[in-house]
Amino acid sequence: MQPATAIVTFASTNQNKFREVESILAMRGIQASFAKIELVEIQSDSLEEIAREKAKSAYARVQKPVIVEDDGLFVDALGGFPGQYSSYVFKTIGNAGVLKLLEGKQDRLASFRSLVAFFDGNNLQLFEGKVQGRISEKITEGGWGYDPIFAPEGADVTFAELADKKNDYSHRKKALEKFAEWQLLIQNRT
Repeated sequence: MQPATAIVTFASTNQNKFREVESILAMRGIQASFAKIELVEIQSDSLEEIAREKAKSAYARVQKPVIVEDDGLFVDALGGFPGQYSSYVFKTIGNAGVLKLLEGKQDRLASFRSLVAFFDGNNLQLFEGKVQGRISEKITEGGWGYDPIFAPEGADVTFAELADKKNDYSHRKKALEKFAEWQLLIQNRT
């Protein structure tokens, strides 16, 4: 592992996301600190718009370069639902509710999209990661969020069952790696 060459603050209330972010960025030489703050999440049909506004809100609170992450689970048989409303849907009906909506459906294809938004007060950049997969027939043990019901393409088990190997498939990792490449490129120019 290379020494940390850049520092960025990750703003969220989700400690689980921070652990993933910190681990992924450390492998790319970027040190992440955690600002545990509640961010205003606008209601929008666009993950991009939500991520942009969260990044601006986070920067206003921490006053230093910041990244935020917004993601969504898009289930094909449900017309892309819950999509950008994934957080609310998880809080209200959870994994059991999503499985109930899919009862009797053969099509269980889904994707996870992650958008990492960076903002330093002047420059706002978005980085996207996506992973295809399917919704499992049952809720598995472990993980957090939708991990117990989402099996990424190329794996026979859910994110929850993959445990430490989740990042081998993760949509969040793909977005963070794009951010890290950009961040290190910018830093090497200065």
